[in-house]
Amino acid sequence: MSMTQASSEYFKQVAGSWDKISAGYFGKPVRDAAIAKAYLRPEMAVADIGSGTGFVAAGLAPLVKRVYVVDGSAAMIEVAKKNLSAFSNIEYHEADGSSLPFPEESLDAVFANMYLHHTTDPVSAIREMIRVLRPGGRLVITDMDEHPYAWLKAEMADVWQGFDRAQIHTWFQDAGLVNVIVDCTGQSCCAESSNPTLADAQGREAEISVFVATGTRRMAMREAVRENYSAVAQSGSCGSISSTSENQGGCCSSSSSSESSCCGGSSNGGSCCSTGAKYEDVTFATGYSPVELSAAPKEAADISLGCGNPLAMAGLKPGEVVLDIGSGGGLDAFLAADKVGSTGRVIGVDMTPAMLERAQAAAERNHITNVEFRQGYAEELPMADGEVDVIISNCVINLTEDKGHVFREAFRVLKPGGRLEVSDMVTSGPVAIELRESAAGWAECVTGALPEQEYLDLIAQAGFQNVTTRRSASMGEMDGISVYSVIASAQKPSLYLNAPKEINRPQRPGVQARSGCCG
Repeated sequence: MSMTQASSEYFKQVAGSWDKISAGYFGKPVRDAAIAKAYLRPEMAVADIGSGTGFVAAGLAPLVKRVYVVDGSAAMIEVAKKNLSAFSNIEYHEADGSSLPFPEESLDAVFANMYLHHTTDPVSAIREMIRVLRPGGRLVITDMDEHPYAWLKAEMADVWQGFDRAQIHTWFQDAGLVNVIVDCTGQSCCAESSNPTLADAQGREAEISVFVATGTRRMAMREAVRENYSAVAQSGSCGSISSTSENQGGCCSSSSSSESSCCGGSSNGGSCCSTGAKYEDVTFATGYSPVELSAAPKEAADISLGCGNPLAMAGLKPGEVVLDIGSGGGLDAFLAADKVGSTGRVIGVDMTPAMLERAQAAAERNHITNVEFRQGYAEELPMADGEVDVIISNCVINLTEDKGHVFREAFRVLKPGGRLEVSDMVTSGPVAIELRESAAGWAECVTGALPEQEYLDLIAQAGFQNVTTRRSASMGEMDGISVYSVIASAQKPSLYLNAPKEINRPQRPGVQARSGCCG
C-alpha cells in the first residue's frame, strides 16, 4: 500500500498547483459528507491520511482537539502547512500509509479522502488505519466509484479505477468494523484528459461519482450484556414499577427503588437512574395500556425491559408470522400472539437461556400455543430466509455492537413486503467514547445507543424502504446529549435486488452527473 513511484513523482510536480487542480475534481460537499458521517466531538484526536494540501484537515481543525496530517509527499506537506497556518491544533507527519506513525488504539477517527485509489494494497491500507483507531473509533473514507477511465492511471498516477461499493463494504466488515455504511455523497469527481488523441469510446471527460464509507471499530460488550440480563431473569423482577401503568412498565423510571435499574444493570455509580452520574435521569417507559397488558401473562409483564411499544405501529393481522428480536421475558411476543390469533404464529429469539426458560414456562402455564422461543443472537437469527411477515423488537438493538448486521439479518428473514417495527434508544448526537466503553451503560440501554440519523442510515443501508420514526416515551440526558426512544418503521420491498441499493454500483459504472447521487 506504499505510494508508487509514479504517484510520488506526480504529487511532487503538482503540489504547488494542487489546490487549483483538486478543486475541479471534488468540492466542499464531499468533505462535509465525510465529517457528517464521523459524528465528531470537541475532545477528539483525529488523523487525515493522504491529506494532500490539507483540504479535509481544514474542515476538521475547528471541530476537534487535535488533527494529525499525514502524507507521503514532502512537497504536499509543505503546502498544507501554509494552507493550515491559522490553526494551532495540527501536527504534520511525512509518512507512508503502510506504517502510520501512531500507537495502536490511539485515535478517535481516521479520514482518508481520495487516498485509497493511490494505494497498491487497499485492504492493507484499511487495516493499518483501523489499527490506530480506539475501540468505538470511526474510519471515514471518501473515494471514487468504479469507473472505466483508464487514462487516469497514466495522467494522474491512479493505481485503481475507483472501487465497487459492495467490495468496500466487504473489506470494512472483514477488517472487523461494525455499523458499516457505504453511501453516496451526491457529488462527482470531474476531470478531462489532456491527451487530445483519445478516442471518444475511451472517454476524455470523466464524471465519476464519489462515495463515503464509514465503519466503527468493535467494542466487546456482548457478554457483559448477557450477564446483566441473566441476573434479571433469575431474580424474577426488574424493579418495583407497576406493570399495569399506562405511563410506566419499563425497567427504569424515576419511581424505581429496586437495585435493578434501566434494562437490567446495576444501579451503582454510573447507572442511568443514579444521580450524579454522567448518564442520569434517563426514564424508561413503554406506554402499554392496561387493556394491552391484560392480554399477557403477569410474569412476563413483571420483567418488561422495553423503552416503548413497537406493537402500537405494527398493525398486526390474524394469521401473520411475527418475529420478536430479543424477546426477553416474552411480553411483546405474548401481546403479538393475541393479535395474530390461532392462525398466526410468533417466534421469540433471545440470547439469554434464563430469559428463554422464563418465557417458555409462562407460555406453558398460560396455555399459549401460538408462541415459540428460540435461542439465538440478533446478528445471527435462527430463521430461514423470508420466513416472517413482521419483525418487532423493544429496546434490544441498541445492546448490539453491529446494528447494521442486525438490520441486514432482519431484512433477510422478512418476506418481500414484510414490515419492521422497532422501539429503541437513540441519541441526539455523538456520545463520548469514554462513556461508550462502559459495559454497565450498554447493559442499561444507554451508552450503546447511536445518533438517530446513523441508526436510520443503517436501516436504509440494509435495503429497507419507507423508513420513518416517531418519538416514544423514554427519554433523558447523557453528558449533555439527549437520549430518547423512537419507534422506527420500515418495509422490505416487494421486489428487491440481492444487495441493498446503497452499495450497488451505478447502472453506468462511475458515470454520473456532477450533482447526481451515486447509485
